[in-house]
Amino acid sequence: MSFSMYSSSIPVFVRYLDNLSAILAKGATHASEKDIDGAILVSGRLYPNMFPLSRQVQIACDVVKGAAARLSGVEAPKFEDNEASFEELQSRISNTIEYLNSVPEDKINGTEDKEIKMQAGPNELEFIGSDYLTLWALPNLYFHVTTTYNILRHNGVELGKMDFLGAPK
Repeated sequence: MSFSMYSSSIPVFVRYLDNLSAILAKGATHASEKDIDGAILVSGRLYPNMFPLSRQVQIACDVVKGAAARLSGVEAPKFEDNEASFEELQSRISNTIEYLNSVPEDKINGTEDKEIKMQAGPNELEFIGSDYLTLWALPNLYFHVTTTYNILRHNGVELGKMDFLGAPK
């Protein structure tokens, strides 16, 4: 496979959402085995002013579906942001992956210089496509997957680096 905007985005997004799904599955198993209400882990935070695990997963999904949409011009689905269980978060990840897999490769390739303007809180950001992917979308995905991992690990879920990275394919 050649290096392209598509190969640097959609397959990477899907891989890390798959890894996120596996991390959540370990969290759900841990909760079940330890007789912990899963909602406690789903609402867990690393620090009081940080988003809870549920929001970390929602943002990870939003970042990649937004990136795919901005780069390709293919409208992304809208989600309600009301997931409160491991099962609901798994469904959101699955729906996001389904959307990502529907985005045609030729709609993303060639977008290296595409102008991307977006709102991030009170700030309007401007990028070219390659910078948007490498300096915004991918780092945000990694941040929110890592934070989800850290919330679960902090709460005793047995996770290791390979859970974040995923098995080599």
